[in-house]
Amino acid sequence: MGALDVSKVVKRHQAWRLFTAIWLHAGVVHLLANMLSLLFIGLRHEREFGFVRIGLLYMVSGLGGNLLSALFIQSSISVGASGALFGLLGGMLSELIINWTIYANKVAALLTLLLVIVINLAVGILPHVDNFAHIGGFISGFLLGFILLIRPHFGWVRQRHAPPGYIVASAKSKHKPYQYVLLVVSVVLLISGFCALLVLVLNGVKGYSHCSWCHYLSCIPTSLWSCKSQQVFCESSSMGSRLNLTCLSNGRSHLFEMTDENSSLVQQLCSQLCS
Repeated sequence: MGALDVSKVVKRHQAWRLFTAIWLHAGVVHLLANMLSLLFIGLRHEREFGFVRIGLLYMVSGLGGNLLSALFIQSSISVGASGALFGLLGGMLSELIINWTIYANKVAALLTLLLVIVINLAVGILPHVDNFAHIGGFISGFLLGFILLIRPHFGWVRQRHAPPGYIVASAKSKHKPYQYVLLVVSVVLLISGFCALLVLVLNGVKGYSHCSWCHYLSCIPTSLWSCKSQQVFCESSSMGSRLNLTCLSNGRSHLFEMTDENSSLVQQLCSQLCS
């Protein structure tokens, strides 16, 4: 019912799942955790910029997170708004950067925000956490923040609200040149990135096939936990007595000589290939 199932997105052309999965959750605890995160992260920005801009940032970031997740994690079904929530964090960072001149204690605010972002992304290296959705949502929100959360610079605001007879320095432009540069660059990167991801996902491209080390972005194995999932999935194709297997989780492929093909043997070979 709307969860992100990549096989259905590609083979049954159900691209709408990339969007609907944002609104679904895996239980009450998952829902409450996301709602609390949304309350703490999004409330201040919604008061300052309005629900339209923050809502747009939230939804587009969720879509960006699901697109990156669908490119790399294709063997499991996922739901949740974590990509959208990380998009709000990315938007907070870019809003601080693009409106740098109007803030006091800006360095302390930047360091605090960076610490929060690093801690949250670090949680994603634990097993069973979709860090690709986090990364995709964060990057989308970061770029969108330069577009949606731009403010006039202090000199322009001071000139506009100066009392009659009070002389202030003239400010012809509403925004600083660096703000316009960041806005244009972000628009280009966001549109090109979304188009590229959408084309790759809808054509069934497997991210791990082109990036063998990318699985470390989602889970780093340690002595405390294993990144191996309980179930592994492979794509198979037969060529005479040869069987070509491709692991869907890491993109590795191998050609096996098979004299007697049976399902248990194929599953065993698939497990070895995915380990």
